[in-house]
Amino acid sequence: MPSSAASPLAAGAVFPAAEAGHYDELHGCMAAPGTEQAAGSVALAPAWAEFFHQLGDDGWQTLNRRSALLKRQLRDNGVTHNVHADQAEVQRPWPLDLFPLLLSSEDWRHIEAGVLQRVRLLDAVMADVYGERRLLKEGLLPAALVQGHPDYLRSMHGARPVSGTFLHIAAFDLARGPDNHWWVVSQRTQAPSGLGYLLENRLVVSSQFPHAFQAMNVRRLASTYRALIEGLKRMAPGGADSHIAMLTPGPDHETYFEQSYLARYLGITLVEGSDLTVRHEHLYLKTLHGLQPVHGLIKRVDDAFVDPLEMRPDSRMGVPGLLQAVRAGHVLMANAPGAGFLESSALLGFLPALSRHLLGEELQLPALHTWWCGEPAALTEVLPKLDRCVIKPTYPWSLSRGTFRAGVGPLMNAEVLQSWAESIQRTPDEHTVQAYLPPSQMPTWHADHHSPGIVPRSAILRVFVVSDGEQSWQVLPGGMTRLVSTSAGLTSMALGGSSADTWVLHDEPLSEDLLASSSVAASMASPSVAALAQRERLITSRAAENLFWLGRYTERAENSARLVQIILQALSGDEEPSYSVLMWLGQLAESAGLMPEHAPALLEDRHGFENALIRSLGDAAVPSVGYTLHSLRQTGVALRERLSPEHWSFVKEAEENFLADCGEWAARLSSSADALRALARLSRALAGITGAQNDRMWRDDGWRLLAAGRQIERLTHLADALSRGFYTNAVHDAAGYGVVLDLFDSGISFRARYQRSRAIDALIEHVVINHQNPRSLGWVTQTLSTRLNHLHRHDPANMEDLSLRLHPLALEDLPRLCQANEIGDFTHLQEYLALCIETGSELSKEIGLRHFTHTGEVRRSVGA
Repeated sequence: MPSSAASPLAAGAVFPAAEAGHYDELHGCMAAPGTEQAAGSVALAPAWAEFFHQLGDDGWQTLNRRSALLKRQLRDNGVTHNVHADQAEVQRPWPLDLFPLLLSSEDWRHIEAGVLQRVRLLDAVMADVYGERRLLKEGLLPAALVQGHPDYLRSMHGARPVSGTFLHIAAFDLARGPDNHWWVVSQRTQAPSGLGYLLENRLVVSSQFPHAFQAMNVRRLASTYRALIEGLKRMAPGGADSHIAMLTPGPDHETYFEQSYLARYLGITLVEGSDLTVRHEHLYLKTLHGLQPVHGLIKRVDDAFVDPLEMRPDSRMGVPGLLQAVRAGHVLMANAPGAGFLESSALLGFLPALSRHLLGEELQLPALHTWWCGEPAALTEVLPKLDRCVIKPTYPWSLSRGTFRAGVGPLMNAEVLQSWAESIQRTPDEHTVQAYLPPSQMPTWHADHHSPGIVPRSAILRVFVVSDGEQSWQVLPGGMTRLVSTSAGLTSMALGGSSADTWVLHDEPLSEDLLASSSVAASMASPSVAALAQRERLITSRAAENLFWLGRYTERAENSARLVQIILQALSGDEEPSYSVLMWLGQLAESAGLMPEHAPALLEDRHGFENALIRSLGDAAVPSVGYTLHSLRQTGVALRERLSPEHWSFVKEAEENFLADCGEWAARLSSSADALRALARLSRALAGITGAQNDRMWRDDGWRLLAAGRQIERLTHLADALSRGFYTNAVHDAAGYGVVLDLFDSGISFRARYQRSRAIDALIEHVVINHQNPRSLGWVTQTLSTRLNHLHRHDPANMEDLSLRLHPLALEDLPRLCQANEIGDFTHLQEYLALCIETGSELSKEIGLRHFTHTGEVRRSVGA
């Protein structure tokens, strides 16, 4: 790398020093009191000098634009972090800084060796605690920190994991102190988060600095992820062909985005507790076509919720009998249940002695000085030091214990410190005190039109270690850096922190496709043709149901938007609609749920009806367009691992943009012109969603259910609309005839075939019988029959083929449908339309019974 000489872009650039007392990552030294200095008057650390040099001559002027592009990419990718404490904005965009944290190869070698040693130690501690318990018997570990910890599982004592490894994924939070030494702040062993966000950070940040990323030989991440998943497969009971799944708490969890993102990246099934069942001590996945065995489970659910039979009985996130299946050795769980007690900050103070006892080694990577106040000597020693320490809870919240938010001594006044001291003396064992360390500060970019520039922020590095085989681990060469302002004191995404990518630099260029080891390379050998043929993506019953309703909500949104457009255009057009057309449009609006309760009838108060229709478009209390878009988005959230980023972006933006348009109306008197503009914009967005579903989704049975959902919705909606049109005689009116063609989105094709004809037989042929018109009932029934017939191929032999319930018409049926009785009723046509409506309703119910519930009763679905 070049020296710290100023790069060409540095003219006029300002590189401020970190706050006094912090290690300055930008300049590679401990910060001393001072002010901002011009780039040419201060030496940058070699890595940062190279980074800025790679930006080029105009790089400084492009940073604002790059920051905006980064935020846009995160928004377009739908990267979110749900914050339970923030009720006003439950979902917020993932906060990511433009600059990465740069780590030299020397720094990384020290971190890597220390983290590998610590995971070996923690695994050995867990093996002893759930095995011979010598550490407890010999007093090397206080019983209160193990057996008194809410996350210690007595039921797992004596249960040896099938792989012989307890910890498969662990995370360590590290901070660089003012003396340039790295310290362990905390450790996560139960269900560490961040592996998915870390990937997204790398993707987005590296795309903004591609030249620097390549030139600086940044260590790649892919081989470590491959090693993790292939290692889990080899260790699981099913061997190399083991089925691995990820257990998620569901879409409401704060890190659900990264869970779905990570599952998609690793190629494993994302499941909720309701997707799984235990039979005869084996774990199975409930799929569209029956039960499939699951051999390994990466859990993102805390142990207290994984099994309602043995843990919290009120849990709906777990699987009854799961712990027994683990004890029986039929399921590998990563991590093994019961690892939560290792996360206690109090344990850090005992690990040096445990390392000497279990490994015969001194810890290479020290932890911050830690005192567990449950020891009288530690309590006496630490009370006078509270103003220089951080006070943490020893135990997490549980049904048996309360907890509290950590306090930072240097940020407290004397009165607050006294209050803490009294609290510690009342319940000393529940408090752990840790030395306060001013973490190093890295440069972050403050994007501002008036005064953009670098702002130093404190950084904590979360490093991940993953198992690649029995008693073997790898450290992911990078990490998730978390940033906070000095006043926050703590680094937490839930408390408003942000993140940064982490680049581990290497002395020599590395191949991106270099595998971690020869053993991993062997496991990546090409599978046989027969094995490839069997690797069809599994579809859980829950995912199948959500896909079915994703199709229905997409179609319902299109139908509702088109219907509102037609009604508003009819009411404000040049041609006065007839009484029968007004009656028909009023019925359609009511049957589609577009009108709020007690809204005026169209025939009685056209102006009041129109205003109520427009106001209800974005009203969540009315099943109108906005309500349907929200349902569509919620269903899409539960399918994030199955939807492409573009597909999800279309769904998200359709709701957000439409509701934003509706929100503008609240500030002024809305008009039909406003609504029509918003609906036209929405129609274009819905066309994008339809395109993503038709052209960018794998044609498996999940997609067929989505397509079937759309066709059932289209069948019932159009058949009902046409039936009401004939019942009110609106179709015989010139305006009504045109409305029928608009409802069926068939005006262009009809006029191309029949010019300006208003013949009833031509209309019935075009929108009821024709098999080339994708909006005709003939095309819908034929297509739906094909989708259902494909699904039936996997059904048991004695099960009815639902496609046989549909009866597409032929041209020979046209004369019969066009027959009218003596009072002008089209009896045969109405009978057929009623049959379409009834069949659509029955098919929806039967599909739910057969593919979603696997029972004889219909439960309330996402779309009920």
